[in-house]
Amino acid sequence: MDVIMPQLGETVAEGTVTRWYKKVGDAVKADEALFDVETDKVSTEIPAPVSGVLAEIVVGEGVTAKVGARLAVIREAGAAAVSPAPAARPAAAREPAEAPRAAAPAALRADASQRLSPVVRKLCAEHGLDPKEIAGTGRDGRITREDVLEYIAARGKSTAPAPASVARPSPAASGAGTAALNNVRRRTAEHMARSWTTAPHVMQAVEADFHRVVEARRRLGDQWKSREGFALTYLPFIARAVSVALAKFPNLNAAFDGTQLTLHRRINLGIAVDLNFEGLVVPVVKDVPSKSLPQVAREIHDLAARARAGRLKPDDLTEATYTITNNGAFGTLFTAPIINTPQVAILSTDAIRKRPVVIEGPDGDSIAIRPIGMLAQSFDHRAVDGAYAAAFLQEVKAVIETRDWMQALQA
Repeated sequence: MDVIMPQLGETVAEGTVTRWYKKVGDAVKADEALFDVETDKVSTEIPAPVSGVLAEIVVGEGVTAKVGARLAVIREAGAAAVSPAPAARPAAAREPAEAPRAAAPAALRADASQRLSPVVRKLCAEHGLDPKEIAGTGRDGRITREDVLEYIAARGKSTAPAPASVARPSPAASGAGTAALNNVRRRTAEHMARSWTTAPHVMQAVEADFHRVVEARRRLGDQWKSREGFALTYLPFIARAVSVALAKFPNLNAAFDGTQLTLHRRINLGIAVDLNFEGLVVPVVKDVPSKSLPQVAREIHDLAARARAGRLKPDDLTEATYTITNNGAFGTLFTAPIINTPQVAILSTDAIRKRPVVIEGPDGDSIAIRPIGMLAQSFDHRAVDGAYAAAFLQEVKAVIETRDWMQALQA
């Protein structure tokens, strides 16, 4: 069976094999670690798809390959033995994916500074380093993450000026400063620019009264944190409300390709996660309607923690049908988010603050202090009209304001 480069995010086109846990001839078991892959968004361990024997490694450590490329071959149990390849084969007999392996070692070492993994490229960009100045200790002279870190540490201890190739004028001398974009930020910028220029964005917002959510958190929050080990935020409640509303307004749980709207049967919510101001990723909570509120809360926390630690798995980043971005932690009042195309809508949740509001009751109106938050949705006007999108927002608001969240938390 062929082992291929997995899809590691909807906008990721390639990955770099950084480590093989097995060598040719080793037995492998299904689901045990087979190799590591790094991309601009994630570094992750890939399991073996089947049990058998690793018959061939096509793409070696340090080599970047496109999604879907053949990386290795596993001979499954019971399959006919594969004869080892002869020491030399005519170049025409090789498959295209193997071409890099035919290069002479000296040539591979000569251009090692150009064949960098995403993590190495990011470190070099952040520290203003010229890869040609760094000696690589990896396979075929590849520069590894450890090589870069050692170079940075050695340069920091040196009293000599930095090499001319990495010297930069100071902001005071030039009148301006520059900041290199890391790969996560660059890819995000490319996708957001493409989305903004492709989809006609319309933004709407409603205010929601979170007093039922606040009361549930107040009464059960300490117990939750003691049991689960992390605080119960507003986000799981909003995600639950969005999933309920999407079931009633399926045209927003869809993809638009320019000619037709494809409605998704599953409701999979992408949750935008900030990577400590160095970019963002959007891991996915899948099949939200089938999960309890506590399950959704645990999954969101787990995905965010693993995203920031660089431990997301390939499946964590795929199949999102709608996205939520949470800026409220930074105290924002109002955000107009950019749609993560080909999705057709995205919801921004902003800060929840106590405000005086008018409460309508059977005995007339009264003034009360309530926790009010803004829910702002950007939608693709090619997919739906304003009335449909507004009705969806009203449904999200109604669920937040009327659901028995105490009971939902104890489910």
